[in-house]
Amino acid sequence: MQQFLVGSRDSLSQKSSYLRLAAGRLAESMKSGGFRSLYRGQGIEFSGVREYLRGDDVRSIDWNVTARMGKPFVKMFEEEHELQIFLIVDRSSSMFIGSKGKVKYETAAETAALLTLAGELNESPVGAVFFDGCIHFSCTPQAGKLQSMHLLTRLNQVEKITQGSVLGNAITGAVKMLKHHSLVFVISDFRSAGWEEPFKLLAQKNDVAAIQITDSTDWEIPEIGSLPFVDSETGKRLVLPTLSSIFKSAWRDDYRRRSSKLQNFCAKHGAGWLSISTEEDVVRQLSNFFAARNSNHGHKWGGR
Repeated sequence: MQQFLVGSRDSLSQKSSYLRLAAGRLAESMKSGGFRSLYRGQGIEFSGVREYLRGDDVRSIDWNVTARMGKPFVKMFEEEHELQIFLIVDRSSSMFIGSKGKVKYETAAETAALLTLAGELNESPVGAVFFDGCIHFSCTPQAGKLQSMHLLTRLNQVEKITQGSVLGNAITGAVKMLKHHSLVFVISDFRSAGWEEPFKLLAQKNDVAAIQITDSTDWEIPEIGSLPFVDSETGKRLVLPTLSSIFKSAWRDDYRRRSSKLQNFCAKHGAGWLSISTEEDVVRQLSNFFAARNSNHGHKWGGR
């Protein structure tokens, strides 16, 4: 089992203290500006109907359902919860590719850890699902420090990686799991297929942001001659001519096309998009992202 957030189990608390400090300003950004309406505090929301019982307030009768069913039904309401945060984190093989001593999953894990701790500071329930070729971990949103430490520990520990990517299944599971409007972050390099339709459903009922984790190897491949290449998700084998200027140009163009397609897809369906590379400061990128959202008063998501 590999460790990513910390060098050893003994230093977990030390690392989490640093992350907690860095998460402070993120917590403030998440509760201001464009997110203020999401942190609206306690209230009530409609949850369904049931048959009228003697003693029920006649003002709660749902007259449309009553007319349709031929007998009286009343509306039911329940308390709204504080804003829930949910993290969908990619741990598939392509996330363990990187340059300059850092793989994409390290950046993804740090991003998820910061969002988890920011949620804790805002007293928000936080839940998550972690996946590669299968679902390795999932939990419903819960509040408190114990939940944060549990998620950080699970983020830090990576089991044997299963080939493939079930991003679509992970998003579908989130749709079913989340009963209340939530702030959902999908943290992935999005090198997967079949996730778009579930993503649309998720974005219809929640505030969703796609955080695309990248590395310089995504757009600039090293010049090392003919390179045997195995697709970490499909197992397909190719030989890539890394010295070819035509190939290098096509490699860059493919990355730009995929990133632009993802960004446009998110904008079309009312979701946010943010790109964070393994060489960038995660705290700064997230802070800028929330600041852009706040400056637009919640009407648009911002990102780079």
